[in-house]
Amino acid sequence: MKLKTPVFTIFFSFLLSVCSFAQSLTAAVAANVQFAFEEISADFTKDTGIEIKAIYASSGKITAQIEGGAPFDLFVSADMKYPQTLEKEGLAYNATKVYAYGKLVLWTMNNIDLASGVAELTDAKVRKIAIASPETAPYGRQAVKALKYYKIYSQVSGKLVYGESVAQASQFISTRAADIGFTAASIVMAKNMRGKGRWAEVDVKAYEPIAQGAIILKHAEKNDLPAAQKLFDFLFSDKARAIFEKYGYTLP
Repeated sequence: MKLKTPVFTIFFSFLLSVCSFAQSLTAAVAANVQFAFEEISADFTKDTGIEIKAIYASSGKITAQIEGGAPFDLFVSADMKYPQTLEKEGLAYNATKVYAYGKLVLWTMNNIDLASGVAELTDAKVRKIAIASPETAPYGRQAVKALKYYKIYSQVSGKLVYGESVAQASQFISTRAADIGFTAASIVMAKNMRGKGRWAEVDVKAYEPIAQGAIILKHAEKNDLPAAQKLFDFLFSDKARAIFEKYGYTLP
């Protein structure tokens, strides 16, 4: 007597087969890009069905993790230096490409007049200035350059408090753990930050252009290279470019 296969068994087998072919990627993303990338990845998943798991940290920390074998498929950096280092080390699949240029801003929750810009940081009422770590975060590195450009670094160096990333430095500012600080325009322009405190752009002459680059990593070849290529290409699409512009980035 031939037994019929239960319908639920067939359905369960079908689900397993679908799940086994489900596409997913892990993207390591610089902290300043978080809010923009959340929108970009949501649009990408909607268009392609490919799920994205994003890991946010400073570009330097992400680079160290990749060098240590972290299974990331794509790196969306806050500069060109870190992804190009990974290229030289043979950890990248393609060449780094600039997706946007970031802007450095001063941000405060306190009653501090930003009309005089960076010079205001020497005032006695400014006791703590938050910046991202210059050693691991490109925005921190450019903040130091700005302070040196205005020749006030030696005067304010004792006031500096360092966040591991620009996101943590921004947290110091938003919680008033610091009186003022340097952050990315993309953070103060994020939906949940708009209208909070006051901010002003730092003159672009005071720091190097913050060219931000993306790269596909070697791990993608083991995971799903075609999907990683789709995400990489999407970063340069009209949809993604419009989102980057909305968050204050300048486009290449």
